[in-house]
Amino acid sequence: MVKLSNEMKEDFAKMKVFPFATASKGGEPNVVPIGICKLQEDGETIWIADNYFYKTRQNLEENPRGAIYVWGPEVKGCYQIKGDFEVKTEGEAYEKMYKMVKSIGERFPAKALVIMKITDVYECKSGAEAGKKIL
Repeated sequence: MVKLSNEMKEDFAKMKVFPFATASKGGEPNVVPIGICKLQEDGETIWIADNYFYKTRQNLEENPRGAIYVWGPEVKGCYQIKGDFEVKTEGEAYEKMYKMVKSIGERFPAKALVIMKITDVYECKSGAEAGKKIL
């Protein structure tokens, strides 16, 4: 797995909404905004709360790969983070995420915990390095 640098971790922490891209087994793309997305202390795992996924959840079940985009006015860098996914609806990690989500707001259903193991990070800034693999 790939571990984010300290600068990438700082940028990740500044994000409020993340574009989250998945694709079906047949390659049909889907992108949704996600708000409850937490980088874990190991720097190589991201937890995402599935509150309202529909096509995204179907895609993850068919094709457990996807990407998150990190960029915004407060962010120094611009990164596309790709990884492998696992969906959990029970167990210790799911229960921990469920409590965290409910502490943010009872209105969120916290249907599943989506765990991303980071496999690659790509540069998104324009210029000669655009699209190059960073990690």
